[in-house]
Amino acid sequence: MRMSTSAQAARLVRRRVATGAAAAIFGLGVALSGGLTTAASAADATSYSGIVLGVGANETQRIVTWYSSGDTAQKVQVAPTASIVNGEFPADAVTVDATGAANTSTTGYNRHATITNLKENTGYSYRVGSEGNWSPAYAFKTHDFEGDYDFLFFGDPQIGSSGDVAKDGAGWAETLRYATAANPDIELLVSGGDHVESANNEAQWDAFLAPDQLRQYPVAATIGNHDVGGKSWEQHHFTPNTDRSSQYYNGDSATRSGGDYWYIYKDTLFIDLNSNSYVNPADGSLGGDTAHVAYVTDVINKHGAEAKWTVLNYHHAIYSPASHSGDGDNKQRRKDFTTAFSELGVDLVLQGHDHSYSRSYSIKNGQKENAAEQPGAADVYPGPGGVIYVTANSASGSKYYDIKKPNAADTDPNGQRPDPLNPDSFWYNSVQNQEHVRTYVKVQVKSDKLVVENIRSGTCAAPNAAVEKGLSCTNTADGQPVGSLVDNVTIHPYNGDGQAIQVNVPNATGEFGWTIDGYNGLVNLGTAQEHDGWYFEANGKINPIVVSDSRFSLAPWSISANVSDFKDGDKTLAGSYLGWSPKIVESGAGAQAGAPVVSGYDDQGQGLAVSRGLGAADQGHARGTAKLGADLDLKFPNEVAKGSYRATLTITALSS
Repeated sequence: MRMSTSAQAARLVRRRVATGAAAAIFGLGVALSGGLTTAASAADATSYSGIVLGVGANETQRIVTWYSSGDTAQKVQVAPTASIVNGEFPADAVTVDATGAANTSTTGYNRHATITNLKENTGYSYRVGSEGNWSPAYAFKTHDFEGDYDFLFFGDPQIGSSGDVAKDGAGWAETLRYATAANPDIELLVSGGDHVESANNEAQWDAFLAPDQLRQYPVAATIGNHDVGGKSWEQHHFTPNTDRSSQYYNGDSATRSGGDYWYIYKDTLFIDLNSNSYVNPADGSLGGDTAHVAYVTDVINKHGAEAKWTVLNYHHAIYSPASHSGDGDNKQRRKDFTTAFSELGVDLVLQGHDHSYSRSYSIKNGQKENAAEQPGAADVYPGPGGVIYVTANSASGSKYYDIKKPNAADTDPNGQRPDPLNPDSFWYNSVQNQEHVRTYVKVQVKSDKLVVENIRSGTCAAPNAAVEKGLSCTNTADGQPVGSLVDNVTIHPYNGDGQAIQVNVPNATGEFGWTIDGYNGLVNLGTAQEHDGWYFEANGKINPIVVSDSRFSLAPWSISANVSDFKDGDKTLAGSYLGWSPKIVESGAGAQAGAPVVSGYDDQGQGLAVSRGLGAADQGHARGTAKLGADLDLKFPNEVAKGSYRATLTITALSS
C-alpha cells in the first residue's frame, strides 16, 4: 500500500485572469485556447510534425517527442491551461530544453524532452519549438495520483499492411476516436507494437501519428517486428528507464531500435520488452530471452514492492490463437518466459502480433494452473504464480489473422494441442475470437482486482480496410454493435494464506482552492454609454469563481482581487474607475460576500485598483463548495480617448 499525505500550512495562491475595457468597446476576461499556431519568423522557418505525448517514469512526468525540419535549439513549453490568457502562455511557463539528432530514415531531425513535476488533477497545455516559432498547443490532464484508474490497450495498427495507407489510417483514427470518447477518463494508451507495415516509411508513420489523441493522452509504445530494421520507431517514441544495450534488441547498431523499459503508474509496475530479440548473440554472450528475463527480474526485485500490480507488455504473443501461434520463436518464448514470470509474481501480460483476440487461462510455469477453470469464465482466481496472457486484435482493420485449429496429435507441452474443455480452442486459451472487426482492450485497475474487456470499435462496415478489400466478416451490427463486449473478465489476485487489509488515507488536512467556473471566456462589458456628456458607464459580471474547502481544520479563508489599469496601446484608463458588488451565486463552505466597492469616479477613491474582498469564511465554517460572483460597474470621465481597452484582474486566495 502506498499512502500520501501533506500538511497544509498558510499559503497564498495567486492566479491571473485577463480583464478589459474600452471607451467604445469594453471587455473583461480570458479566452483559453487548446491549439494556437504562431507563424515562423523569416529567420526561423523550422516546422514541427509527429508530436507525441509519451508516458514518463511515473505519474508526474510526460515525455514529448517530435520531428522538426531544422536543426535548431528547441524546447517544450508547458503551463496549466487555466493560466493561458487569450491563447498566450504566461511569462512563468516552464520550458524544457530538447535533445535529439538527425533522422536516419528521412530528412529532418528528431527531438524529445521530459516534462516533470506535474501536479495531480490539473489540466496542462504544451507546445514545442522556440520563441517566436511554436507549434500548435495541445492539452492533457493529470488525475489523482492514487487509486483506481483505467487504461486502453491496442493491437497492431500496422498502417500500410492492407496496401492502402489512407484506409488503414482511417480505421486506426476511428478506433482511437471511439475508444476515448467512450472512455474519456482513461489515463494511458498502451500499444502492442507494429505501428506501421514498413519501419522507415514515414508516410505510414504520418498516418499512425495523425490522431490528436496521441497528443492528449500519454502513450506507452511497444516495438513490433514491423517496427524494427530502422530507427524511426525510436525517433518517434522516446521511452523512460530504457536499456538500449545490444542484448535487448537485434540488428545492426545503425538500424536497431527500441530496448526494454519500465515505468510505474499509480500502483502498477509496467515492464515493456523488445521481443524482437529472443536468441543469444553470435558471440556467445547472453542476450535475447535470457537478457529479457534478467531485466524483468532486476526491475521487479528493485521496484516491485512499490506497486500493487505487475503488468508486462511485449509484441510477440506466446499464447495466441492464429497464424503466429505455432511459430518456432513463440514456442521458444513459452519455454523461456513463463516459469520466470510465474515466479516473479507477474499478474497480466499484454501482447500483439497475431491480429486476433485471446485471453488465456491462468498459466503457471507454462501450464494451465487449474484444470477445472472453465472456458470464458467471467471471474478468475489465479493462485500463486498464475498469470493471465491477453492478445489484442487489430485496432485499425488493416490485417486480421484467422484462428487456427488445434492439433490433437501434438504432444509438445508447449505445442498446439486442443483444450479438453473446448476442443476447438488451444489448451491455453479461455477465450478466442476473430470476427474481422476492429477491437481494443480496456483494463480497469482497481485496488482488489483487474477487469479486462475486449470491446468492438467497428463493425463490418468501413473503415475496415481488410474487409473493404474482400475479406469476409461475421459481425452483425445489430447484434454486435460498436461498443459491445467480445470478452469481459475480472481477475482476482491471490493474497496468500492470510487476509489482505487495505485502507485509503485521504489528505490529512483536506484542501482549499479556487477555479474559474467552466470556460474562462472574455467578460465583455459592451459599449460604454455616455451620460449627459459628463461620464461613460459600462456594466457586466465576472466569470464566477468556485471555492472548494475540504480541510478538517475549518480554518478561515478569503478571496480578493485587484485590477490593473486598462490599456489600449499607449492610451490608459485608471483601474480605480472599476467597482463591483460581490454576491454568493451558490452557497457553501461558509462563504459570505464581500462589501460593495463603488467606482472611483463616484467617491474619488481607488475602486478595485487596490485589493478588495470578493468573499470569505470565518473560522469553524462548514466544509464544502461555494460559487462567488460579482456585478461590475465601470464609470469614467468622458474625456477618455476612444479605443478598446483591456486590463488584468488578479485573484488572490488566502487561507491559514
